[in-house]
Amino acid sequence: MGLAIWGYQLSGSVGSQITQATTGSNTDKVMTFYIAGAISFVVGIYLFSLKNE
Repeated sequence: MGLAIWGYQLSGSVGSQITQATTGSNTDKVMTFYIAGAISFVVGIYLFSLKNE
């Protein structure tokens, strides 16, 4: 979850804002943090469910 939050904070940076304005999409670095955050969240939920069985 922390990686997704970090990616969100990076999306507000000046360089990312310029990239979004010119291309209309997030930078690769921001997208990497979003994807890694989502994957780590899913893995964490899976491991948590295994622990509670």
